[in-house]
Amino acid sequence: MMNRTVLVGRLTADPDLRYTQNGVAVVNFTLAVNRPFKNNGEQQADFISIVAWRKTAENAANYLNKGSLVGIDGRIQTRNFEGQDGRRVYVTEVVADQVSFLEPKKQEQKKKEPRYTPDPADPFQPGSEPLDINDDDLPF
Repeated sequence: MMNRTVLVGRLTADPDLRYTQNGVAVVNFTLAVNRPFKNNGEQQADFISIVAWRKTAENAANYLNKGSLVGIDGRIQTRNFEGQDGRRVYVTEVVADQVSFLEPKKQEQKKKEPRYTPDPADPFQPGSEPLDINDDDLPF
């Protein structure tokens, strides 16, 4: 028997990192995965729940955010629990054994950080000519 899942998609929200009572890291996020066809010219997507544990969970929480493109290698798991209304709730999710970051972090940072453009007229810019100032001209 085989239970293997490989997905590529984008996070719909920032990952939610929590710790169990024993201190084991667990992260949950939803992955939007495009379908290979369009319906009436519109791209369709599936929204798949992902859970990861331990170091994989911590890395995902530290380095991924909403919109990040990732690859998931894992297995499908179904679990159930009793809801607040007393009914049995069934959850199907992918347990990620491996999360691959498919976009370089540097590109994301470049988009967010303002770019510095040096002013050639600025006398204090690194590499400019030293100022000719007499100590007697200083106010202190």
